[in-house]
Amino acid sequence: MDKRSFLKGVGMMSLAAPLTFIQLEKAVAGVKGLDLSTVASDEDFWLRVRGGYDLKPDYINLENGYYCFMPRETMERTIEHLRHINYEGSYYFRTVQWENKDKVASKVAEIVGCSGEEVVITRNATESLDTIIGGIHWNAGDEAVMAEQDYGAMLNHFRFIEKRFGTVNKLVSVPNHPKNDQEIVDVYAAAITNKTRLLMVCHMVNITGQVLPIRKITDMAHARGVEVMVDGAHAYSHISFQMKDLDCDYYGASLHKWLSAPLGAGMLYVKKEKIDSVWPLQAERDLEPNDIHRLNHIGTHPVHTDLGILNAIEYQNALGLKRKEARLKYLQNYWTSQLRELPRIIVNTPVEMSRHGGIGNVGIEGIEPADLAKTLLDKYQIWTVAINRPGVRGLRITPNVYTTTSELDSLVRAIKELSG
Repeated sequence: MDKRSFLKGVGMMSLAAPLTFIQLEKAVAGVKGLDLSTVASDEDFWLRVRGGYDLKPDYINLENGYYCFMPRETMERTIEHLRHINYEGSYYFRTVQWENKDKVASKVAEIVGCSGEEVVITRNATESLDTIIGGIHWNAGDEAVMAEQDYGAMLNHFRFIEKRFGTVNKLVSVPNHPKNDQEIVDVYAAAITNKTRLLMVCHMVNITGQVLPIRKITDMAHARGVEVMVDGAHAYSHISFQMKDLDCDYYGASLHKWLSAPLGAGMLYVKKEKIDSVWPLQAERDLEPNDIHRLNHIGTHPVHTDLGILNAIEYQNALGLKRKEARLKYLQNYWTSQLRELPRIIVNTPVEMSRHGGIGNVGIEGIEPADLAKTLLDKYQIWTVAINRPGVRGLRITPNVYTTTSELDSLVRAIKELSG
């Protein structure tokens, strides 16, 4: 595919009229009452949703897992908040800053059915989860259990804690294609001893997209006296769930991923009765018992981002989280189902719809992931990210709601050609 042909093809998609919030509501009204599977495959509807995004025409963006950029409506509202706060200055900070931040936390909590008193707004999942890793009162010999497929920033913090306090980190490996939930539970259970303090587990594994059976893992760990911290960076506002159904002790997520909130937005959930057991990384004044604000003292910060979160939630509520989830799952299955059984092609994401969302991972035997990613960009103008981790060698493919099946057809054709 030459560059001129590519730009023409993508340019036609970009000619859709800009989608205002009112237009989004009208588009959704047209599919209300239809079952989720019907809407998930309705290309005309999702093309209208696509019209609400400003898309760079130079490449097909299949790397939304790092940052799901904002729809135009959310971005413009966030810019308005920035202007307003710049206009009011310290008046805003000294009058309604904290009231508004609590309102945002309550709205974020509402999506997963927990109390706003158990949620604080952070800057990302790394800050959220590292607050817990660094805030637990560790003793020499205490053990922490995690997977080698977990996110690097948290693994690094566990290594730091190991050096600082003499703790012991125990790494397990999550199978890419488990036979059943119990196989995964057993992997974690085998690593737990009477010295284990904390188990970290991904809700959705960031490099493969596999959704893990969190409640079964937490039930097993709690029965053995072990707390559970869940990395929900890619699950929050990607798949629908309620915190009470997970029953974990701690949960962290990045809101600038699948909620499409402004950059630098995250959330930390801590069970109410657990809050006082975590040392804050930056000291706060004395507060009432189990006040989660004690874990979130970061000084002066860009509060317009907090307000932009509300607009991202408003947008998601208008679109419908369950519609979004169904579309993302549909897109993942759309392209992986065409590649799974082909020679040399390795799909590192489970086939069962219950075990994945919109993220998938694919590799080609004999081709290094970095070389494959470079070729896809240089030759086919498809932007992805290379993953070269234990047990997972391939490209992470992360479409978003604006992604079309024709773009995924381009990916499928390219992978087939390169696999020979």
